[in-house]
Amino acid sequence: MTEVIVLNGGSSSGKSGIARCLQAVLPDPWLAFGTDLLVDAMPASMQASDAGMEFAPDGEVIVGPEFRTLEAAWIEGVAAMARAGARVIVDEVFLGGADSQQRWQKNLRDLRVLWVGVRCDSAVAAGREVARGDRVIGMAASQADVVHRGVVYDLEVDTTHAESMECARAIAAHVR
Repeated sequence: MTEVIVLNGGSSSGKSGIARCLQAVLPDPWLAFGTDLLVDAMPASMQASDAGMEFAPDGEVIVGPEFRTLEAAWIEGVAAMARAGARVIVDEVFLGGADSQQRWQKNLRDLRVLWVGVRCDSAVAAGREVARGDRVIGMAASQADVVHRGVVYDLEVDTTHAESMECARAIAAHVR
């Protein structure tokens, strides 16, 4: 049985909406944890530090060693919850592409994971980013392709024209 669903996609691609819809359509309770939760849990000083994370003028996110240390602990903690019996949906942005997936794979190695790529046309994601008003402008465009480089998925969905619920149902059909 699937224990963890990892949704990977760029900013404003629709991952959080899909996660909420998955919680509604899957028969058992699932916890949803997004990378935004990790960032929000960090001290504000980490969000403007070369040791933590910085936002370049073009929207690129640059992470430093202190961020990586906290991220590693967070990944390990999410994996521990799944090992303890919680089913978990992870809403993630693999800024390092395949390297980011490998960090998760190392911690989830003994769990049954469904790897899902959440794609969205960069222009559509950029429009969502502006409409949201809570993102650094340019993040959606800078992340749209880079987060998928070298990443291997069990399933991919595209939110360019599909609604979150439609994508969630497609993913739920692959959950065993």
